Amino acid sequence: MNIFRLLLLAGIGLAWAAAAGEAGPEVPRIDSVDLLAPQPWKGDAATIWYDDFDGAEATQAQYHEYDHRSKDNVRAEDEFLGAGGKSLRIYYAKGSKGAGGRKLCFGDCPFGPPLRKGEKFEELWWRIYVKHQYGWTGGGPAKMSRCTSFASGNWTQAMIGHVWSSGEALTLDPASGVKEGKVVTTKYNDFPNLKWLGNKPASPFKLHATSESGRWVCVEARTKLNTPGQKDGAMQLWIDGLMQCDRKNLDFRGTWTERGINAIFLEAYWNEGSPVEQCRWYDDFAVSTKPLGPLVAPPNPVLRKTPFRGAEGSKQGAWEAQLAERVEGAGDGAEAIFKRLPDEWGHQAGEDAWVRPVWASKPVAGAGLTVTADAAHGAFSGSLQGAEQLAPGKTYFCRCRQQDERGRWSEWSPWHQAFQTSK
Repeated sequence: MNIFRLLLLAGIGLAWAAAAGEAGPEVPRIDSVDLLAPQPWKGDAATIWYDDFDGAEATQAQYHEYDHRSKDNVRAEDEFLGAGGKSLRIYYAKGSKGAGGRKLCFGDCPFGPPLRKGEKFEELWWRIYVKHQYGWTGGGPAKMSRCTSFASGNWTQAMIGHVWSSGEALTLDPASGVKEGKVVTTKYNDFPNLKWLGNKPASPFKLHATSESGRWVCVEARTKLNTPGQKDGAMQLWIDGLMQCDRKNLDFRGTWTERGINAIFLEAYWNEGSPVEQCRWYDDFAVSTKPLGPLVAPPNPVLRKTPFRGAEGSKQGAWEAQLAERVEGAGDGAEAIFKRLPDEWGHQAGEDAWVRPVWASKPVAGAGLTVTADAAHGAFSGSLQGAEQLAPGKTYFCRCRQQDERGRWSEWSPWHQAFQTSK
């Protein structure tokens, strides 16, 4: 049978499937990108803490209230960012509030085993990777992480920078525990004595949506305390490398200056309880005095696609991936991947972002889920025309699509899974 007859038959088969209303494969995602080893913040003087959850129990023991015997402190070996390792499992039994998490104390924290003991931190960035079990349902557990300034050994708090859920989205919910130059909270989470500084708008990206489950997502937050007596504090939130929330002109502490930010919690608590049994995982947790950004990958990174999912009984026939570099502004072939729009309160959330394609893979045939971004497995284009690898010190985004064994392609995914290349 010649090639023209094969192509004709394939075309007839696709037309018949479309006429029959058969759905093509699910739109896939790039689950993760393999990390450069070691990650640069491991040896950076600005890094207060870095934990990939792969190491010895001695590392985990530096968290406050850590007990390796507890079922709440499970490091999972079946889910991890990149090519291997472990992650921190957050488990939700049906109807439960959740189990898992970590409490990290540092600087001038008045209790616990603080890192960088005695130092005072007034501006911090912290970042985690989050993966929700495929098919995640119920929206967001209320608590994900927070930074705080513990003022005393009985857990009174001068300020809190919450990273919390808002339906399927995340939001920032900053709060002050200071009034007229004095800490007025009397215990941990003393909500009646906190002054809430505003939690809108929420992030445009729906981190807890079922459609975004089953792959790793980068979540980074920044908190800056106000100058004493001024309202110039700030909080920001980035998801997948894009700014999502920006809180400005915050008065976290009035004129109180006895302590800085001295703890960050990774949390599990779900106020209403999970509607079903499910898990999410945290990995690659970093805290720094300067911006972190998404993971750093080698110049020829390995991309890992989510497992194939299509009509019952169908199998993966092939898939393709593309990479694009982030650029400043539109024009010259740039593609908008996010444009700010007014939300329900009339605010504009997030930031405008543009990319320009620079590499496209050849079709990856069969059941494999990885491809290396190099000249052997694809073609460089645009600013990298004729190159052998990605440029240093850049931010890149991924997208992909997949085909079943009958030749039906999914749509292309959105641009996602941002990563950096080493400088």
